[in-house]
Amino acid sequence: MKTKIHFSILSLTILLALILINVPLLAQEPEPDEEEEGLKPQRAPFESSWIIENQTVVVPAKGTLEFMIQHRFGTVGNGVKDLWGLYADAGTNIRLGMSYTLFEKFGLGALRGPLAIGIGSTRGRRTQDVNVKYGILQQTRNNRVPVSVTYFGNVAMETQQPREDLPNRNESDRYSFFHQIIIARRFNSALSVQLAPSLSHYNVMESYMYNDHYAVAFAARYKISAQSAVIINLDQPLNGLEPIFPDHTSNNPQPNLSLGIEVATSSHAFQVFVTNFSSIVPQRNNVFNQNAPWNGDTDGWADGFLIGFNITRLWSF
Repeated sequence: MKTKIHFSILSLTILLALILINVPLLAQEPEPDEEEEGLKPQRAPFESSWIIENQTVVVPAKGTLEFMIQHRFGTVGNGVKDLWGLYADAGTNIRLGMSYTLFEKFGLGALRGPLAIGIGSTRGRRTQDVNVKYGILQQTRNNRVPVSVTYFGNVAMETQQPREDLPNRNESDRYSFFHQIIIARRFNSALSVQLAPSLSHYNVMESYMYNDHYAVAFAARYKISAQSAVIINLDQPLNGLEPIFPDHTSNNPQPNLSLGIEVATSSHAFQVFVTNFSSIVPQRNNVFNQNAPWNGDTDGWADGFLIGFNITRLWSF
């Protein structure tokens, strides 16, 4: 076994330097009231804090309690035998979670935004997680700040009973960490897009895998009616891009492709989709996913897809 203990928070300084964009001011100074209006935050680019397998930049308003139900059925490989995974016993997973927004303006100077903390419990490997979400920047109506930027991070602990083939007899061996910077832009009333690089870390890994794993996620939402939208999510492992992100010696993870429909109101969102991520916990998905979205040969699509749904519900206090 290869062990590496890592409890530091991913540094935001370098990433923020790359994403902060200055937009030139117009030659003609706007009227004071117009300038104040233009500096207000743009409407949230997404209706939910989740978009299929990833967090969005959205952090609910201060005093909001959010409850989440995330469910993944079995893979579709058995076809009608188990109704394309709906009746499957193996591979199904569910997570129940809650988060609460503590602050409306957390941070210093221009980097002040909402901060939420959350907890969750996932059936797979009996994983318990604690997470934090911080809205660093909000896109403004006049595009002086052209993107919204949010940090999401968690600490997860796998609490299943120890077995001889599992390196989890010590408490620290059970921990994993996830850090993600989410960059999003609302282009218009219909289209919103986000890009999210991430780092996953496991304290204990097999000798043929690195403790750290890098990935990037792309997501988009296109509104098709007052309450409905088409959503897409792509997750691409970066390991393999030598020499910066070397391949694991073995067991390299597969990318994810997800497509679905979202129906949302002011207090809840329901997403149903097909995906080939099944673990729900983001670091588990990014590091260990073996459900391939395609076969890589003339056979075309693989049987690694599964049906899933997310439900989020908000309460204000």
